Amino acid sequence: MNNADSDPLAAAASPPSESERMLFGGELTYDHGWGAHDGAWLKLSLRAMAVSLPRHVSLAVRLAREADRRALLTVALTETARGIAQAVSLVAVNALLVELLASGDITARLRSALPALALVAVLGVVGSACKSASAAATGILEPKVQRVATERYLGLVARVELEAIEDDAFHRLMDSAQWGADSARRMVGYCTAVVTSGISLVAAAGVLTVLHPVLLPLLICMALPSAWGSLTMARHRYVSWHRFVQHVRAAKLIGQLLIDQRAAAEIRVHDVAPFLLAHFRKMAETSEGEQTRLSWTGARTALYADSARGIATVVTYGVLGLLLWNGQTALAVAGTAVLAIRSGSASITDLVLRVTDVQEEAMFVADLETLCDEAVRRAIPTGGRDLPEDVAEVRFEKVTFTYPGADEPSLQDVDLVIPTGRTVALVGKNGSGKSTLVRLLCGGWLPDSGRVLWGDVDTAEADRAQVFDRVAMVAQDFYRWPFTARVNIGIGRSAAPLDEARIGAAAAYAGADEVVGDLPRGLDTLLSRGYKGGQEISGGQWQKIGLARARYRDGAVLIVDEPTSALDPAAEQRVFDQIHELAGSGQTTILITHRLHSVRHADLIYVLDGGRIIERGTFDELMDPATGTGAFRSAYELQARQFRHAPVPRQPGSVEGEVLQ
Repeated sequence: MNNADSDPLAAAASPPSESERMLFGGELTYDHGWGAHDGAWLKLSLRAMAVSLPRHVSLAVRLAREADRRALLTVALTETARGIAQAVSLVAVNALLVELLASGDITARLRSALPALALVAVLGVVGSACKSASAAATGILEPKVQRVATERYLGLVARVELEAIEDDAFHRLMDSAQWGADSARRMVGYCTAVVTSGISLVAAAGVLTVLHPVLLPLLICMALPSAWGSLTMARHRYVSWHRFVQHVRAAKLIGQLLIDQRAAAEIRVHDVAPFLLAHFRKMAETSEGEQTRLSWTGARTALYADSARGIATVVTYGVLGLLLWNGQTALAVAGTAVLAIRSGSASITDLVLRVTDVQEEAMFVADLETLCDEAVRRAIPTGGRDLPEDVAEVRFEKVTFTYPGADEPSLQDVDLVIPTGRTVALVGKNGSGKSTLVRLLCGGWLPDSGRVLWGDVDTAEADRAQVFDRVAMVAQDFYRWPFTARVNIGIGRSAAPLDEARIGAAAAYAGADEVVGDLPRGLDTLLSRGYKGGQEISGGQWQKIGLARARYRDGAVLIVDEPTSALDPAAEQRVFDQIHELAGSGQTTILITHRLHSVRHADLIYVLDGGRIIERGTFDELMDPATGTGAFRSAYELQARQFRHAPVPRQPGSVEGEVLQ
């Protein structure tokens, strides 16, 4: 026997085909969280499955109880009643056979058997009714369990610190756990099947024990071959799936490429189709070979299991015959025993299969539970100190911050003051710490050291919900929601009902009213291509929508990060004029931009480099050669010469213009 046959995990690691090695450099495997448990099921023994089964069933019961207690109670009662009905039915069948096989007149025997026959019929109806009621309740439970599980983890994840979202370990856990809700739904049905099979098995075993003690071992002898065959084939199918799915995946990708709109021109001009089709055929043939192997394995396994079951059946009926021959049991008891053995054997086989199903789904449900626990641990704290009603300034005191996994801090000992009702500009080259600074200002992150103070309240001690409520932000990469234009603006203040007048005013403020006016359904137009009626708009148009969203939110502090990068010069100047006017109405505006001419009217400018403040002052102060380091002035003059299309001589070792370039 080779290693692949003796070790199912080794067998699952089938080498990639020649085509896969050539096209993809090896096996084409998805890098997703649901792959975290590949092969884990094969490491479990029957004993391990049996030990863990109560825990998994209790988990499914807990989710079901939270989703719908009445439906769960219906399943429990109907399945219990069904098991009792099955046990009583076997006893009634025994009584029926006793009457039918007794000596005497056939008419008298039939008359005596009528009560038992009626009871069997009634129990059959009761069993069918219980089965139908249980199936209906399970069907009600499954989608509710999925909803409850999904809402739970989504709600918890949405409240974790931003630090957790950007943590690779937490992100991998989210990727794996998102499959837990689907698994929780399937677990309800599988656990119901486990309970059903278990109750049926107990009923059959109990009846056999009452009829004759030796009959219970006979049940086990007949059931074990079927259970072994079912478990063996389940494992073979699992292994085989991992062996051929990579080839199917690769072939499917080739098929998608052949009809991909983006690749269509090159496929025709470069005549790529014959090349791709040849490799498609090779990968498909590899997959077909593996599935052929599985068919032969299934045939051999079925032959062994059927042979063993046949031998066990002969032995069982032989023992029953001996018991009848020696007068140790009656013919009616033997007939009842045959029915009970067949019922119990089927229950054992089904129980083994359903336990394996529960075990596999439970892995992902366990990931879901782990994620929920971790999300609770890393949640943004609720409550805290109230912010002052009127905040005179937001102040950074010796603030240092380093992103998780980064070698160098993004901010180092930063001191700055943002007076309310003023326009404050943050300028600096990429990576200088501008965006990090506003993240700390918003309360999305907390500093490693130092304090961010709203008035006299540190954000580390504040009610963070109040900090969030006072900020409106439009980042350069703000999210483009796949909703209507109305909702894309109104989602800036989603907790309140959409106000049509405010939406119109916000759109007009940002120039988005022109964008909306050109849409086929106005504010009701879906801004997402690929859906019926959906429209795609340009980057500049999206920036106007984003500015309208921030205006609609109407926060005490407005943060705009590169708000005009996709706008034409006229629209850009209009936006900056409007942003500056907001300060006159009492709103604090923080402007992040690379276009230095747009910060001429800012009340205060901070220049960042390497996570530090290297200059601060008004535009006139920073442009005065007698003050500052000259970093802002050099960058501004460089940009001015570029706009005039004048050549910019660069001296060896010069760093002129690096502040923003």
